[in-house]
Amino acid sequence: MTLLTTWPASGPDTVLRRTTDPAEIAAALAPLGVRYERWPVRPDVPKDADSETVFAAYGPEIAKLNAEEGFTTVDVLGLHPGDDPGYPAKAKAAREKFLQEHTHDDDDEVRFFVSGSGIFYLHVGDEVHAVLCEKGDLLGVPRGTTHWFDMGTSPSFTAIRFFHEEDGWVGNFTGDRIAERFPDYDTIAAGYRA
Repeated sequence: MTLLTTWPASGPDTVLRRTTDPAEIAAALAPLGVRYERWPVRPDVPKDADSETVFAAYGPEIAKLNAEEGFTTVDVLGLHPGDDPGYPAKAKAAREKFLQEHTHDDDDEVRFFVSGSGIFYLHVGDEVHAVLCEKGDLLGVPRGTTHWFDMGTSPSFTAIRFFHEEDGWVGNFTGDRIAERFPDYDTIAAGYRA
């Protein structure tokens, strides 16, 4: 289930909004230009499914979104603990990169969670909105929106990524260390599931 938490950008001492209601989440994010919707969860798709399996399972949804938004590139990214001895280094490097506040000049950041979870933090005006996305969630962050992403210290997720530009993910880092002032994925997920 998705969780939206909103705080003042000055820090997390005051919770302005906290909800798990999908309609409330969509209504709160819409004025920010953020697309939030739920897609059906396909229980027969393993959490670490390969691209071919994911594309076969979510073909109709992908085709519909591509028709609406004109994406040119769609891929599948997965990061799961397991037999890969390189997992700890890959997980640490990925987390450190995405934890830095950034924007995208030329593309939206659109992700659908096939499995697992992660948190998008949207720094818009004088507020920070933390959107804990789990399997079945689609989130579209508009180009130019200041944000960061946390997948936790032991990431486990598979996501479909949508791009208008063939270059894929290109971030412009702000240099602001705002992410350090807010609860991270591990803290929020632990409290949410308690």
